[in-house]
Amino acid sequence: MTHRDAVSLLDHSALRGFTRMPMPLPGHPPLHWADLGCGAGTFTVALADYLPAGSTIDAIDLTPGIKKQTTPAGIHIQPMAADFTLPNPALNRLDGILMANSLHYVNDKPAFLKTLHAALKPGGLLALVEYDTDTPVARWVPFPVSFTTATRLLTPPHWQTPQKGNTHPSAFGRSRLYAAFAIRK
Repeated sequence: MTHRDAVSLLDHSALRGFTRMPMPLPGHPPLHWADLGCGAGTFTVALADYLPAGSTIDAIDLTPGIKKQTTPAGIHIQPMAADFTLPNPALNRLDGILMANSLHYVNDKPAFLKTLHAALKPGGLLALVEYDTDTPVARWVPFPVSFTTATRLLTPPHWQTPQKGNTHPSAFGRSRLYAAFAIRK
């Protein structure tokens, strides 16, 4: 997926409104996000396009494929080598969490989503990118989460009802990718 495709997939009023994009207002306070299962960092860098200057994204993966950097817009990307499914004291009082093609590696989603809920500030945003299917693919998508399933998992009173964002064809041709956004209550 290209940077442009990733930015387009994330483009939604929930993210734009949350971060006051397309252009953050001068003086908007920096935000602290985590990208769980960042991989090569395609979605990490796409997310940076939506954050105000001075914001930080912790890019977490077993072997992050992105280097420590500050983007031209002043977003600090901090790679962390860690298993995002294990407790991490660094994940605390976050403004947002991005999980792009990573929630499908988590078997016990209800327990994991409780952990994410605790890591977010009230009003924090969870942004998901997943395949819109519940049919597993052994190695690549062992525990899929369609938008219907995500909506069932992210329920009040802990979350506002998730909003479905843009979709994109999968390179694997099995189902479309979708973006979804849920606000922590």
